[in-house]
Amino acid sequence: MTYIEKNLLQNEKLIYAVRPHWVVFASGLWAMFFAVVAWVFLPIVLNIQLYSSYSLQDIAAGVLFVVGAYWFVKAYIYYATSEYGVTNKRVLIKVGFIRRTSLELLLDKVEGVLVDQTVMGRICGYGAITIIGTGGTNDRFPFIPDPLLFRKNVQQQIELYEEQMYGKKQ
Repeated sequence: MTYIEKNLLQNEKLIYAVRPHWVVFASGLWAMFFAVVAWVFLPIVLNIQLYSSYSLQDIAAGVLFVVGAYWFVKAYIYYATSEYGVTNKRVLIKVGFIRRTSLELLLDKVEGVLVDQTVMGRICGYGAITIIGTGGTNDRFPFIPDPLLFRKNVQQQIELYEEQMYGKKQ
């Protein structure tokens, strides 16, 4: 059971939920890929013996691989412990495991959802959202898959919530 499902209020339904985009793994995977390329294809250039049986090539590839593995594990923890959701009453966002950041904002307190997408974000289908709420909350969350769909779901739920609370719009 996810954080969002555990924290639903009475008569609250989860409408839309996502985890971060797969692009969070890119830096770790690229670093490990270049480590393998360096280890396989650079033996002539970096074949300088530094320690007993280790060449500069072995050390450079090993360091790059360890850095890539660290970035990959860090990205996995971020991916596994982050949730973004919209219910019929609130916007819920939770990031982190040991150091947790969460946002639980009632729909009538949401003033806007800003979407920020880079060129690479547009190509790969991810972006950052900033939730602006009454009282000065201004929280930014990166790596949201299809951020325009997230914003659309928030706006639709706000409209349904307002119709339910204040009657039909004319």
